[in-house]
Order: sequence, then structure tokens, then C-alpha cells
Amino acid sequence: MTQAAPVQLPAEWRDFFALTKPRVMSLVIFTGLCGLLAAPGHIHPVLGFTAILCIALGAGGSAVLNQWWEADIDSGMKRTAGRPLPTGRMNRTDARDFGIALSVASVLIMGLAIHWLAAAILAVAIVYYAVVYTIWLKPRTPQNIVIGGGSGAFPPMIGWVAVTGDITLMPVLLFAIIFMWTPPHFWALALFVKTDYANVGIPMMPVVKGEKSTRLQMLAYCVLLVPIAAAPWFIGGTSWIYGVAALGLSLMFLALSLPVAFRTVVEGDKMVPEKRMFAFSVFYLFALFAALVVDRVLAYQGVIG
Repeated sequence: MTQAAPVQLPAEWRDFFALTKPRVMSLVIFTGLCGLLAAPGHIHPVLGFTAILCIALGAGGSAVLNQWWEADIDSGMKRTAGRPLPTGRMNRTDARDFGIALSVASVLIMGLAIHWLAAAILAVAIVYYAVVYTIWLKPRTPQNIVIGGGSGAFPPMIGWVAVTGDITLMPVLLFAIIFMWTPPHFWALALFVKTDYANVGIPMMPVVKGEKSTRLQMLAYCVLLVPIAAAPWFIGGTSWIYGVAALGLSLMFLALSLPVAFRTVVEGDKMVPEKRMFAFSVFYLFALFAALVVDRVLAYQGVIG
């Protein structure tokens, strides 16, 4: 007597939510909101909420498509094996359709409710992450996260453009800050999970070029990040309040990169400096963009000139 094949139960809402990578989305939403709040001009609160919702939907949709495409890869990595698709809690077709629906809805709502320039940038961000990074760059080059980092740098630009309706130097600088921040942030993580990437054949920098090269490149990006993070102050787009915060946070990030860059890992090493740098990198971006908003609010209230 043959045994019946197990019946796949319908996925729960928690699985759909997990596919959107909510922890990553929180940073995306925050930077997008900061770009919107720091932009000169005003936007109706309902429209502002709609713009941020569209950024969240777009980020979630691209994350879903990323996991749909990489379901087999995720199943071979300890860090991602528990996700809904590798564990079989969800049908891959359902995930794909969910990702497409979120992505399309986010762009259409942004275009209809806000304007089509913001919608176009959002569409580029989605395609950049779901196609350019996930399908093309990630499995082919150790520079994947460097080039692909642009996908996560769009939210503050989208938030800013949603208010102003045009692209100026300030939103470009906000994009550049996240673009330069991404390699040291992500490689700090990749250093202590590089075995996972090696096992599934993903050419992350520590796997292909080795740890020494990766660590020195992280230091180089942290050095370059110092003037780029302070650039909004240098061009007169913010006051000294943001400038001091940007310089202080960036120098702290740089200081944490030094022990990571100039040390040799031995067997059994717990990677404490790398984990400390990764944790601070998340705090760094939250604090930097929060300082941008504080600076804008104080200027609006006339506290600073």
C-alpha cells in the first residue's frame, strides 16, 4: 500500500509577513521617513503616510521576490534555512505572486497618490534589488554587495522626492551615504557567516578574495564614509548639529573598523570585533538619519539658523 503524499497546509499570515524581511524593512522605512521629514517643503500627512507605505510595500515586495528566487540557496544556509520557503511552509508560486503584487501595487499607488517621479525611482529600486542584485550580481561577482548596495540607498531619496518633486544634490548625498555604508555593514556580517556563503557557492568577498582583503576594503569604505556623511553640512544643506553628529558617528564607525581590519582570526575565534562593528553599523544609520530630522525640525522652529 502506497503512502499518501503529505498535504501542504496553506501558509499563515506570519509566513507572508516573514517573507518581507521586517527587520530590514524597518531600516528602509525609517530612512525613507527621514528623507521625507528632512526635505524642504510640506506634504499632507495622509500623502506622507501613503508615500512611506509605498516604500514599505516596495521593499517588502522586492524582499519576497529575492527569497522566491533564492529558496534553494536559503535552504543550504544555517542563517536562512528556517525561512518559510526552505522549510516548505509556503508554495513558491504563492510567494512569487505575493512579491509581484506588492511591488506593482507600491509603484501604482505612489504614482497615482504622490507623483510619477517618486514612483519611477521606487520601481528602479525594486528592479535593482530583485533582478540586478539577486539574479545577476549576487551569484556572479564578489562586488555584488558594492554595486547592489544601491538598492537599499533609494528610500531616503524617494522620501525626499515625494515632498519636493525633483532630484537635487541633497537626496543624491543621502543615497551616497547608504551606498558607501553598505559594504562595511554587510561584510562585517559576511565575515562571521562566510562558511554559509561558501557552502552554497555565493561569491561573497570574504569567500573569493579572502578575509584580509575584505577587512582592508571595509576600512577603506569607512574612511570614505566620513566626508560623504558630513557632505550635507559642507554644502549648507544642514546646520552644525547634523554635521557634528555625522562626524562623531562616522569617526566611531571608523574606529570600530580598525581592530577588524588589522587582526588575524584564529580557530575558535568568536569574531567579537566584527559583531560589534555590525551592531554599531545598524545603530549608525538610525542615529545619522535621526540627526538629519532633528536638524530639520530645529531649523524649522527657528532654534538654529
